[in-house]
Amino acid sequence: MLGRFREGRELNTDRFTPEKKDHFTFGLWTVGNRGRDPFGDAVRPHLSPIRIVEKLSQIGAWGVNLHDNDLVPFGASATERDKIVNEFKKALDTFGMVVPMATVNLFFHPVFRDGAFTANDADVRRFAIQKTMGAIDLGVELGAKIFVLWGGREGVEVDASKDALEALKHYRESLNYLCEYVLDQEYDIRFALEAKPNEPRGDIYLPTTGHMLAFINTLDHANIVGVNPEVAHEHMSGLNFYHGIAQAIDAGKLFHIDLNDQKPGRYDQDLRFASENLKPMFYLVKLLEESGYQGPRHFDAHAYRTEDEDGVWSFALGCMRTYNILKEKARQFTEDKEIQALLEQIKKRSQTDTPVLRNYNRHNALALKEETFNVDELASPGLQYEKLDQLVTELLLGVRTSDATRLGATEAVASA
Repeated sequence: MLGRFREGRELNTDRFTPEKKDHFTFGLWTVGNRGRDPFGDAVRPHLSPIRIVEKLSQIGAWGVNLHDNDLVPFGASATERDKIVNEFKKALDTFGMVVPMATVNLFFHPVFRDGAFTANDADVRRFAIQKTMGAIDLGVELGAKIFVLWGGREGVEVDASKDALEALKHYRESLNYLCEYVLDQEYDIRFALEAKPNEPRGDIYLPTTGHMLAFINTLDHANIVGVNPEVAHEHMSGLNFYHGIAQAIDAGKLFHIDLNDQKPGRYDQDLRFASENLKPMFYLVKLLEESGYQGPRHFDAHAYRTEDEDGVWSFALGCMRTYNILKEKARQFTEDKEIQALLEQIKKRSQTDTPVLRNYNRHNALALKEETFNVDELASPGLQYEKLDQLVTELLLGVRTSDATRLGATEAVASA
């Protein structure tokens, strides 16, 4: 039995209570967020990495992720670094936690104000690669198998300031170099690129998962580079995150994922998972679970500014519980006879195309060109998507429990 205690009080447990086997992870920067924003200072005290590891373990998390400077302060000496890392490794062992992913902070220090890999200053670009190599070393030492790269400063406010083609060239050269470094060191680690349309830069290069997937194909070692999509980043620009994840899975490039939530069109909010968009997050969880995705379920979010430390742990537990609840809803979806009957009708229409579209040859092409279609007949039937969507809505709202229960309710209404 995993730890389920907070300050000596046992937490309520049910089938949605997170366990290590769920592979839920948080970043040190997520639960460690102190509630600071551009208009107000921190509202919560600093949480040490050791305490974060302990508390996350107690509420059922599997692992913790980190930027290099989340753990080792910028500019720390080698001696200081080793001391901090050794203490952290002891905490991981004590509380049964792992570090599946690591990343590098190339956005906070003023040296990166014009970018890191795409900075106009070549010395800044070289320093960024040096810093990233050190962060990769740290990640590998802690057991990470994924290294995320988020180019938060890789962009512009003034397009005249950078040649976009040159910037992409510098970006590509940097990633090729880092791939060579990983291969030369024989590290068992892969890169995952994280897209975002804007903030903190006015425009960030490679702003969506689709942009990243296209860019990866231009790299020298594309086989070890994938994507780390984030819910909020795609929702900021009004995109459908579920569709983007499907594309990443289809390409074999979903190496890692950042789960949170976001009101469309706003600044990057990093809200508790599925706190705003239940239906889209239901389809996302369903996709992850049914596609065979094996990576961590990582929550890149933070508690509201209104919360104290207890609120932080409520936030973290809420992220994990909601994922498990939606996972259960996905199971119910597959067992709901009425929903499945509608889907079967859709599937039958989809399967009537014959092999002519799947296997091109000249004979098939000529046959298709000669085929006669009754377009009025094809256009006439309703597709019952309204009914299907309502059934899914009712399932998510908890009024579709089981076929037996619904049958009993129907009979009761009929006899009244």
